[in-house]
Amino acid sequence: MKTLFIADLHLSVQQPAITAGFMRFLQSEAIYADSLYILGDLFEAWIGDDDPNPLYRQVASALGSLQQQGIPCYFIHGNRDFLLGKDFAKESGMTLLAQEKVVTLYGRKILLLHGDTLCTDDIDYQRFRRKVQSPLIQKLFLWLPLGIRLHIAAKLRQHSQQSNTGKSETIMDVNQQAVIDTLQRNHVDWMIHGHTHRPAIHSVELPKTDLSTTNLPKMVAHRAVLGAWHEQGSMIEVTAETVELIPFPL
Repeated sequence: MKTLFIADLHLSVQQPAITAGFMRFLQSEAIYADSLYILGDLFEAWIGDDDPNPLYRQVASALGSLQQQGIPCYFIHGNRDFLLGKDFAKESGMTLLAQEKVVTLYGRKILLLHGDTLCTDDIDYQRFRRKVQSPLIQKLFLWLPLGIRLHIAAKLRQHSQQSNTGKSETIMDVNQQAVIDTLQRNHVDWMIHGHTHRPAIHSVELPKTDLSTTNLPKMVAHRAVLGAWHEQGSMIEVTAETVELIPFPL
């Protein structure tokens, strides 16, 4: 028994090798899982469920086949595909989850999220995120003709790449206090996320909540970070015994 997690594939027609690797992953790994969780940025960009891009139909068909074989697939939006909506979810058989979701797997409570909300030191990004997460802004954008949306998305990607070039690695990583606050707010000692493209499993020391228990050892939680699918794939496998980060060739 196992549950699999992936994130940050950034699928696009410009990277057919990654798409091919994803299809092999579904057929060779996900097909044997209890369930599959995709924690955001499955696609490089998403401008609306009405985009006729053949790649999206290919991915929807592959995920739908997985669901038809009894393996449920769950999706948390990333910063690249936050506009992915109910129509594509229905077509692909995916279940859309909230931006933070606590699940219990094999007796272990785990918080799932994309991870961008933890990068609170990147003030410019968090300001931009608040704007584009506005339901009104999203509705207005989706009302625009497809060609205009494509143009805007390309401009935003270009601006993001230029902006990130001038930022330090520390600013674009998670803020440790944000991690602790998020773990404690959700009452969990495990967290799985993507976004930062820095695959690792970290120990997180949690502060004591009761000063009268100063002689007790500090609680330790764990933060598992998925890697991006660039030169290789990345998944986290959760079983009753372990939480394992597994890289694999595309």
